[in-house]
Amino acid sequence: MTTNATADLALSVHGPVGVLDLVVPSGAAAFDVAEVYARQAGLATVPALCTRVGAMLPPDLSLARAGVRAGDVLIATTEVVPAAGRGRRDVAADATARPTDAAPITIAVVAAACAVAAGWLAATAATDRLRLVTVVVLVAASVLGVLPVGRYAGYRAVAAPAFAGAAALAIAWDPHDERLPMIVGLCGLVAALAAATARSLGREADEALQVWIVAGSLLFGLTWMCTLAGAPPRLTWSLLLMLAVLAARIVPGLVVDVPDQYLIDLERLAVTAWSARERPGGKRGRAVVPRSAVSAVAGHGTRMLTAAAAAVAVVAVVSAPLLLGTATLRVDRIGARCLVGFAGAALLLAARSYRHRSAGALLRAAGLGCWLVLLVVLLQLMGGSAVRALAIGSVVLGLALVIVAVATGRGWRSAWWSRRAEVAEGLCGALVVASVVVSSGGFREVWEMASLWELGS
Repeated sequence: MTTNATADLALSVHGPVGVLDLVVPSGAAAFDVAEVYARQAGLATVPALCTRVGAMLPPDLSLARAGVRAGDVLIATTEVVPAAGRGRRDVAADATARPTDAAPITIAVVAAACAVAAGWLAATAATDRLRLVTVVVLVAASVLGVLPVGRYAGYRAVAAPAFAGAAALAIAWDPHDERLPMIVGLCGLVAALAAATARSLGREADEALQVWIVAGSLLFGLTWMCTLAGAPPRLTWSLLLMLAVLAARIVPGLVVDVPDQYLIDLERLAVTAWSARERPGGKRGRAVVPRSAVSAVAGHGTRMLTAAAAAVAVVAVVSAPLLLGTATLRVDRIGARCLVGFAGAALLLAARSYRHRSAGALLRAAGLGCWLVLLVVLLQLMGGSAVRALAIGSVVLGLALVIVAVATGRGWRSAWWSRRAEVAEGLCGALVVASVVVSSGGFREVWEMASLWELGS
C-alpha cells in the first residue's frame, strides 16, 4: 500500500473467515485494506469494508478522512467489490458527503474570522477588563481547538491558530504605525506555534497546518528583520505584498509532490506514465501505479494548494491597505498605488492557470480585494462630479465587456489568448517588483541624496 501518511492505525477487520488484526497507515484507502484482508484470508474476491454501524466506506476514501481511529472495528461484507470497479467512488456516497463536509469548513472559516474580529475589538477596547476576558476566551478556544478529540477535530485544528493569533493581537496591540509590523509578526509566530501543537497531536488537517506553520514563520521572520533593521513600515508591507504575488506562481510547483517511485521504473530507470494498467506477465513488467495512490497524491496536492492560496489571499488583502495607509509622501504614494494595482492584476492573471476552483477563487478574491482598496483611495481624491462620471463609465464598460464576452465565447480560452495572458502576467509581476523600490521609499531617498550631493558640490 502506498500512502503519504506517517501515522499507523491498529484495526480489527471482521469478515467471512474470522477476525484479522491489521496495522495500516492512516492515509491508506479502504480498498487497499480490503485487498490486504482478502489476501491474508485467502479470499478469491475483494470484499467491501463497512464501519461497525454498517456505513459503507468508499474504496478510494482514506481511513483518516473517513474518521477511522486506532482500535476501530471494520466489517468485511460478503458483497464483493468487482475488479473493474477498483478506484471508482460511490457517487451516492459522495453526493451525501459533500454537503456535510462543506458545512464544517464554512463554520471553521467563519469562526476564524470572528476570532480575528474579536481580537481587534479587544485590542482597541477602552477597558482592560474587557480585553482580559476576551483574551481568556480566545486562549481557551485555541487550546480546545488543538485537542484531537471529536469528529470535527480537523476543522477545529485549522481554526485554532486564528484564535491564538487573535489573542496575541489583543495582548501586544500598540496604536503606533512603526510597531504594527512587529505585532503582526508576533501574531504570525503564535499562530504557527498553535498549528505546530495541533499537528503534533493529530494528523487530521496536516496540509492546512503545514501552511499555517510556514506562513506564520515567514511572516514573523520578515517583519522582525525589517523592524530590527529600522526599516519603515511601508517597506514591510511592500515586501509582503510582493511575496504574496510571487507565491501565487511558485507555490503550485512546490506543494504538488509526486513520489519518485511513481515516475521512475527502478528496473529500467525510465520515466513512466501515470497508469493503472494490469501488470503484464513476465519478470520485467512495468510497475503499476494504483488508483488509490494517484488519488492520495492528487488529494494531498489539492488541499495544500487550497490552503496556500488562502494564505496568499489573506496576506495580500491585509498588506495592501496597510501599505496605502503608511505611504504618506507623494513619491511613495505613487509607488504604493502602482504596486497595489499591479499586484491585483498579477493575482487575477495567476488565478486563470489554477484548475482547482477553490484556489482560483481565492486568488481572484485577493486580486479584486487589492483593486477595491485602491479604488476606495482613488475615489477619496475625486470630487462629486468625477465620482458620478466614473460610476456611469464603469456601468457602460461592464455592459460592453459582457457583450464582447458573449460574442467571443470560448475564444478567450484559446492558445492565442493564453499566450497573451502569460505575457501580461509576467509583465505585471515585473512591475510589482519594480514598484517596491518606489513604494518603500528607496527611490525617493536616492533622489534626495543625489539632490543634496549636487547642492553640496
